[in-house]
Amino acid sequence: MLILLVEDDVAQLEPLRAALMKAGHIVDGVEDGDTAEWLMSQKNYDLLVLDWMLPKKSGVDLCKQYRRMGKTAPVLMLTAKDTTLDKVAGLDAGADDYLVKPIDVLELLARVRALARRSPQWKGDTLSMADLHLNLNSLTVERNQEKVQLSGREFQLMEYLMRHPNQVLSHTQIEQALWEWGTEPESNAVTTLVRRLRQRLHSVGAKDWLETVYGMGYRLSNNC
Repeated sequence: MLILLVEDDVAQLEPLRAALMKAGHIVDGVEDGDTAEWLMSQKNYDLLVLDWMLPKKSGVDLCKQYRRMGKTAPVLMLTAKDTTLDKVAGLDAGADDYLVKPIDVLELLARVRALARRSPQWKGDTLSMADLHLNLNSLTVERNQEKVQLSGREFQLMEYLMRHPNQVLSHTQIEQALWEWGTEPESNAVTTLVRRLRQRLHSVGAKDWLETVYGMGYRLSNNC
């Protein structure tokens, strides 16, 4: 999933971002409401995780703005406010769930998984193409009773390819989809990542499914 994480305390932002990325998510982590508002208008996120108390714009204001844009992805609020009235205010602003600080990472990941199931893009815990299956929770790919573990970035590429089956995806499209805002991949990053993923797919007899379309990009297809 593509997640926008907004938390003004870097000491909290970085561990949360690292935990979400380790779980296979692509995470844009920012520290202020103005940057978050701009990103909300530029990208289609699968989930927003918003700190309530932010400089310039609060998480509640961001949530209201996001809903006014007509966007429907789930919103999880992070807050030190735990009174009933505070919770009601957050939910009335358009939030789907909330977590009270200090944040327990395991609970955060569980809430994220639960909210993902409410997303219009949700297709279950497993993505499949013919007899090739990608488990979104364990970050594993399986075929013919053979299973292989993927790294976070390998999983992100595999998920992106499986959500766009039989489509040719360019280097630029892959970079924009997989690399977080504010980061710039090395010139050979996509090529290297594709090579690594092919090695994983070789373990389940599907190496040739990841095709290179010369001059254009890459395509996941079982019509080999």
